[in-house]
Amino acid sequence: MNLGQFKPLTVYTIYIAATPEKVWEALTSAEFSKQYFFGNAVVVEPRLGGAFIVRTPDGALHISGEVLAYDPPRKLAVTFNVNWPELIEKLGPTLVTYEIEQAGDAVRLTMSEGHDRPLSDDILAGGRSGWPAILSSLKSLLETGKPLVVKMGPPQRMLDALKAMGIKTP
Repeated sequence: MNLGQFKPLTVYTIYIAATPEKVWEALTSAEFSKQYFFGNAVVVEPRLGGAFIVRTPDGALHISGEVLAYDPPRKLAVTFNVNWPELIEKLGPTLVTYEIEQAGDAVRLTMSEGHDRPLSDDILAGGRSGWPAILSSLKSLLETGKPLVVKMGPPQRMLDALKAMGIKTP
């Protein structure tokens, strides 16, 4: 897969009072990720071409993908394919990239979500509401030891746009 085919449509940058190594661990550790990622466990096979999997709290497959960049503790890029029937076929793959940089006593974490084709704002609404909550909870957990409790679900406008495209949603 060519990383250049993806165009970033969503980019977030946050600053976290932590080390690059701690941020990397938080992004790649199943046990740590459960604390800030709505109870989901992120499993990263630590190599280029390795598996990237997110499992729901009950162990079901939620997201699958492949590791496309693996440079601890600086950069992780993965395909991020939500396990909904027809979604990838009609919307294409998603590329999620995390870049971690030292910024004084803090870390600058930049997360981008890219796609290989244009997508509507309605379709992108899910990530654009979910990512800020996930990243804010990650920041809170690393800085205070406590994640944020944020109750979320897919935005209705995204679900309506998917339905209009003939994509079944849970």
